[in-house]
This record gives sequence, C-alpha cells and structure tokens, in this order.
Amino acid sequence: MASTEPSIAFGDLPESFKEAIWLEFSNFSDIAGLIAGVDEVGRGCLFGPVVAAAVILPKSALSVLVAAEIKDSKKLSSSRRHKLAQQIRAMAIDWRIGFASVAEIDRINILQATLLAMKRAVLKLKVQPALCLIDGNQLIQDLALPQQTIVKGDERSLCIAAASILAKVWRDELVIRFASKYPMYDLERNKGYGSKKHLLALQKYGPSPLHRQSFRPCQINIVNPESSIPK
Repeated sequence: MASTEPSIAFGDLPESFKEAIWLEFSNFSDIAGLIAGVDEVGRGCLFGPVVAAAVILPKSALSVLVAAEIKDSKKLSSSRRHKLAQQIRAMAIDWRIGFASVAEIDRINILQATLLAMKRAVLKLKVQPALCLIDGNQLIQDLALPQQTIVKGDERSLCIAAASILAKVWRDELVIRFASKYPMYDLERNKGYGSKKHLLALQKYGPSPLHRQSFRPCQINIVNPESSIPK
C-alpha cells in the first residue's frame, strides 16, 4: 500500500536542518580563516576548455545561499544558475576563473588539465584562503596552500557549490559564443557535451579545431566533408 504521508519540500524544512546539510556549518565551522571552494565544469565535454572556479564567501553569505536553495550547478535550470551566479559574485570576498585549453587537454590528459584549471583559478585569487576545499578526490599538485578534497563536494559544501555555478555559467557563455562559428554541432544546446546531434555532426563533418582530439568520439577522419569546418 502506498504511503499517504505528504512529501516535504526542501523549502519547508527548518533553517537549522537545511544548514546541517552543508559542511561549512559542521566540519569547517571552526576554521580560523577564509575558505575557498574550488570546482570544475566541462570535464566530460567533447568541445572547448575545461573551466574551474575558486570562490571565497563571507560567513554572512552562507545562510543567504541556504535560503536561496543553492544546489550543484547541474541540478539547476539555466535561469536559476544565472540568478545565483549574480548573487554569488555580489557577495563573494573574491572569485576567479581558471581554465585549461583544448591543446593542453590533449597533451596532458583531461584529469591533469582539470587540476591545472583548478590551480590557475586558486592562484588568481587576490585574497589568500586558509583552506581550499577541492571537489573530487584529487589534490591539486604543487599548491602551496592547505587543501582538502571532498567527493561530491558540490552537494556538501556551499563554497564548492558556488564555485560550480560560477564555472558553469562562465563556460556556457564561452561555448555559446562559439556556437555561431560552428553551428553544425548544436553547441548552443549541448554546451559541448556529446549529445546525439553533436555526435552525428562529428560523423558528418569531422571535428573542429576546438574539439578534443584525445577523446574517442572526436577521432574521426572525414575524407570528403560536406562542409568545411571554419578554422
């Protein structure tokens, strides 16, 4: 027999319970300095750079973001992401973007390029954090700052969730700017990920100069392409 108990929406929960979900209110509440959240987007894309963001938030911003029901950027609509990105940028003590190019991805592999993008974002910060929270299970090599990895960090840390949103919005806007130059790949909709239409376009036209040649779906040789790819 199906349960008749009403479901509880996140917005209906007590504020104290919402805050308990996030590590800044438990594990890291006693950190005697500023915390930077670091996350990346675009790791699984076929097109364009991998992008990371580092963001430092004041403690006063944390409850504001909880009330705004911040989530991992992948679980937000485009309009919600843009609205939250505006809030985060306005409240942040500091935030920076770092990226690794397609050429770097192909040369050093996507994992190392992702860590490089994260490192570049952190090193651009004008304010030095006491601790960097890194999404995932890989520490940033040769980073002279305390750091801690958090698996699924964008679901557990407000600072990492904020970084994921800033990185996602920045990267999406970049890819959309390329969409008019490479209209055949449907980039405006897929943002460089391997959608069905994107994969079919790769089969038909071959890869553009901004596709990741080290990724198998981009390793296609077109002898007589139906349309030349702009350089």
